[in-house]
Amino acid sequence: MNTLTIRLDPKLEKALDRLARSTGKSKSEIARDALKREVAVTRFRELRKTALPFAEAQGLITDEDVFRVVS
Repeated sequence: MNTLTIRLDPKLEKALDRLARSTGKSKSEIARDALKREVAVTRFRELRKTALPFAEAQGLITDEDVFRVVS
């Protein structure tokens, strides 16, 4: 496993310390989970941006349109 060093402002560090204590997780585990979520959300947004023109060309504008086709 690799190591990443980050700088936190005092307020964020204090919040991270409290969260670690209250959840029983390490600060590293919390940071890894947050980074995994951020990477996943960013990737989803990129894919959505790429797919959106194709969906719109098929008349799929809303979530309901997609659900109607998929169900």
